[in-house]
Amino acid sequence: MEAVLPIEVEIPSMRVLVESKLKEAEWAKQRYEQLNLIDERRLTTLCHGQCYQQRMARTFNKKVRPCEFSPSDLVLRKVLHIASDSRGKFAYKYDGPFIVKEVFDGRAIILNDMDGNENALPVNADALKKYYP
Repeated sequence: MEAVLPIEVEIPSMRVLVESKLKEAEWAKQRYEQLNLIDERRLTTLCHGQCYQQRMARTFNKKVRPCEFSPSDLVLRKVLHIASDSRGKFAYKYDGPFIVKEVFDGRAIILNDMDGNENALPVNADALKKYYP
């Protein structure tokens, strides 16, 4: 007794043809119809995937609140814990406050300390949040 793979049951092969005793013309007709339907199934799947992505993007974008920064705003900068800190989960999440000196198009921002010292490297706006004293 031989095992039949599930794929062979869905798309008949010569082995399934011999076992089921179909006529060759009938088998060829069924095979041709299935091959024609493959393109239609691919297009349906592609359309479904694109609709799903659009729905997920729309749902995500509903909750996004754009944050605009302008010069002289007070902001806090997210701390990237590169060095291990002994305080663990009680370490500070944000550093600052800082003053926004300049805002660029690509959401890059140059900050000043409260003393007026300029930070040389720009900071991404995603790592900032407004500070309200």
